[in-house]
Amino acid sequence: MTSPQTVTAIRVRYAETDRMGVAHHAAWLPWLELARTDLLRAAGHPYRELEDSGVALPVVEVRCRYRASARYDDVVRVTCHIERIGSRSVVFAYRLACDDVRLGEATTAHVCVGPDGTPRRLPPDLRDALEALRERGDATPNDTRADAPGPARDDAEDGTTR
Repeated sequence: MTSPQTVTAIRVRYAETDRMGVAHHAAWLPWLELARTDLLRAAGHPYRELEDSGVALPVVEVRCRYRASARYDDVVRVTCHIERIGSRSVVFAYRLACDDVRLGEATTAHVCVGPDGTPRRLPPDLRDALEALRERGDATPNDTRADAPGPARDDAEDGTTR
């Protein structure tokens, strides 16, 4: 069964581009973070609340496959789902696209740590929520930032979406 997912829309900012107006590859990392925290929020565990409870999920590995470029002012849609859950870790997978163009894929691996930075088991409530999200059969689009367009905006007069 495919894991439920969130879709986060991000407009490429000028500061994220090079002189040619192409989004720099390093811009992907904050985009992945936004998508990941949207997914955690959809699972009922906003990252701020995790940290407030003494739990952190630092990134221990990132893999990116770049296939095409995004440009200034493009709306990039980052689809995020849970790929794997371990006793102390979780791996998130991402697909990035702009319109009908696949920009690439990525994964981030995270280890659960306590306030002292020592690895620990995922708290049972977090693990249960992540497992429940993985097992659900419906997608969960989520985009709560006021500056981002929704999952599919109808901006064109002819009814097409971007």
